[in-house]
Amino acid sequence: MSNPYRIMTVCTGNICRSPMAEFMLADAAAESGLEVEVDSAGTTSWEAGKPIDPRAKAVLARHGVAAGDHAARKFQPAWFAERDLILALDTDHFDALIALAPDPASAAKVRMLRSFDPAMAHVATAQQGIYDPWYGDSKDFEASWKLIAAAIPGILAHSTANGTARG
Repeated sequence: MSNPYRIMTVCTGNICRSPMAEFMLADAAAESGLEVEVDSAGTTSWEAGKPIDPRAKAVLARHGVAAGDHAARKFQPAWFAERDLILALDTDHFDALIALAPDPASAAKVRMLRSFDPAMAHVATAQQGIYDPWYGDSKDFEASWKLIAAAIPGILAHSTANGTARG
């Protein structure tokens, strides 16, 4: 990749929602032939070093998306400079990222993932979150899949229109 558009997805521990979004976005971008790099992190170090939650990995596999290697990590403010778009999975992640932003240009890179879902774009940020499936069962992980999947076309369109992603 010569100059890919760089996206980071962020949740709490970086073992459920954000790695699901990471692998789903990377898979969709590759299928579309776009130059997009995707990675993920958590707002906490609670799960640092742990792999993706097996339930999240199973949902990805059921939908034909390979999870690949993953080790949870905490978001570092220096990454603002290295990413074009930082996607929060829930409102507490959004607030934490905005608080960490070193300047207005960095804060402007932070968006709610679901703000790219046409059905949610007009809704207030406070209603655009994806609840943590970790406390639930496979149905909760499937619900996360559906909410993330609905935003992916909009994220890829944004990446192409506002960045260096090329097909």
